Amino acid sequence: MITLRNLTLRRGTKVVLQDANVVLNPGEKVGLVGRNGAGKSSLFALLASRLHADAGDAEIPPTWRIGEVAQHMPETTDAATDFVLQGDQPLVAAQEELAAAEAADDGEAIAHAHLALADAGAFDARARAQALLLGLGFRPAQLDAPVNSFSGGWRMRLQLARALMNPSDLLLLDEPTNHLDLDALVWLEAWLQRYAGTMVVISHDREFLDAITRVTLHLDNATLTRYGGNYSAFEEMRAERLSQAAQAFAKQQERIAHLQRFIDRFKAKATKAKQAQSRVKALARMERLAPVLTESEFDFEFREPANLPNPMLSLQQVSCGYGQMTIVRHVERTVLAGQRVGILGANGQGKSTLVKTIAHMLPALGGQIVEGKGLAIGYFAQQEMDLLSADDTPLQRMVRLAREVSPQAREQELRNFLGQFRFEGEMVHQRVGTLSGGERARLVLATIVWQRPNLLLLDEPTNHLDLATREALSIALNEFEGTVMLVSHDRALLREVCDEFWLVTAGGVLPFDGDLDDYQRWLLEVSRAIARGGEPPPPPRPGIAAEGAPPPSPVPAPAPAPKEEPRKAAGKAGREARAALQAQTRPLRVELQQIDARLEKLAAEKAEVEAALADPAASDFAELGRRLAHVGAEVAMLEERWLELQTQLEDMTS
Repeated sequence: MITLRNLTLRRGTKVVLQDANVVLNPGEKVGLVGRNGAGKSSLFALLASRLHADAGDAEIPPTWRIGEVAQHMPETTDAATDFVLQGDQPLVAAQEELAAAEAADDGEAIAHAHLALADAGAFDARARAQALLLGLGFRPAQLDAPVNSFSGGWRMRLQLARALMNPSDLLLLDEPTNHLDLDALVWLEAWLQRYAGTMVVISHDREFLDAITRVTLHLDNATLTRYGGNYSAFEEMRAERLSQAAQAFAKQQERIAHLQRFIDRFKAKATKAKQAQSRVKALARMERLAPVLTESEFDFEFREPANLPNPMLSLQQVSCGYGQMTIVRHVERTVLAGQRVGILGANGQGKSTLVKTIAHMLPALGGQIVEGKGLAIGYFAQQEMDLLSADDTPLQRMVRLAREVSPQAREQELRNFLGQFRFEGEMVHQRVGTLSGGERARLVLATIVWQRPNLLLLDEPTNHLDLATREALSIALNEFEGTVMLVSHDRALLREVCDEFWLVTAGGVLPFDGDLDDYQRWLLEVSRAIARGGEPPPPPRPGIAAEGAPPPSPVPAPAPAPKEEPRKAAGKAGREARAALQAQTRPLRVELQQIDARLEKLAAEKAEVEAALADPAASDFAELGRRLAHVGAEVAMLEERWLELQTQLEDMTS
């Protein structure tokens, strides 16, 4: 287990932790939460032994293997799959051991190396690495692409896959969802739920924390507090604790005031002097409670739009892309006043391309975008620096914007406005290039609010926002009177803001008939179909025809069945259905029995070879090692096929 005992940690002059006492048990999945700058990453560095405590003790089992996502990405031309495989340290060590043994022509060492490779899962390692990459959103054609060919966000996914590839007892994840779309996020959740070790994760995604954590550590004002439960449970328990602490403080203040009034009134009276003195001692002995201090709340609101054209805009056979490359074709959609549209789809399908085209950041490659009279777009880019200049200061950016939008704005008015977004004092003169990701995101939000838009195009606005700012954004969007089009992997924000969804897939844009739970179920069905080598199911569509699509053909009513006694008819139908299911599943069940029989024989052969290797009198260690390798490879292949057949059988019988 991990034990922090009376631990104090400083970074420079700042105290990050003061007298922390926490125990984390093996296998616990822990969410580490706190405001930006509270010291969460410093605590991670302590757990990873990159920092040491200034006082107290931090006990971590010395045999534990620690896995974390590296922040530095090396420049390499290695293929993506090979790069991920290099993260499996036991596998790399076994491969190096085998290479050294073969170079020395040492048969016994070769056999031991083959055993180490089998223990490291060498025979299915490449398949496991590629499964990680596919789950995180890479396409099959990218599995052998050089690392240097990927952009920064995709390289961070490679680092995440590399960290997951390495067997670990303690997994440290710092904002693992920042560069993931919703499809990859759902897959990562499922993977982490199956993870057997101890996990500590920093995240500002409420639903992600609720799905994978069962313990919450709250870091606030150098105090580390453990709560049993996920993030939602933590919020409820902390609110109750704050309420109780506030009540206790108020009651103590009343008691202190009562004692002080008695002392002031009777300290000069001889008949009451003894009682007054006893109350002075009682005040001196009293352990004073501190007032309840909470983080200052951040809130803002979008200004009321000057007008609301309806429709806002109409996309007529619009094609979007870059240069000569078309990504989304023949988009035929209309955006109305007051709509709240969430845009779903896997990375690379064209969500950001569609939004950039509507925002005039990219020209349409075909078709026509007809805008309503008076349309005013507020655009939040996925990369904030696309809308900012590194050499600007927040005040300079607002002065220039005010000249375009509101010529009468004075500098003090702009300073006050920036103060609403936590740019106070000298921060208004700090260069944008030195601001944190969260500060840049707040500056972009400030510029959007100032422009008074009636259509908001938001592309991953929460990537660098903490939970408090995300909550403020959700409230502001719900109170906004205009139209919202939102691309986000933050499911809490999508649920709270959007009431309809578009799905960008297969080069087109379709209406999605359902909520986020339906979308996640559809993603699971798609992944199962792909794993079975079948055609993925189409997404749920509304009952009415999509815009521009022909109406559905009428389906003729079935001919009436001959009348039978209801109970007999039901029994007959049930027997026929069971017989049909038995016939349909028989080949699967037969193959499963054959695999089970073969696995029994392989288990016996493996035990025989291992016993021979353990015998000092054995002579041909190299041949025994090769036999063991072949057995291990066949077992891995058969187990994978067994799981595939079992999944098919469960799907058919459910």
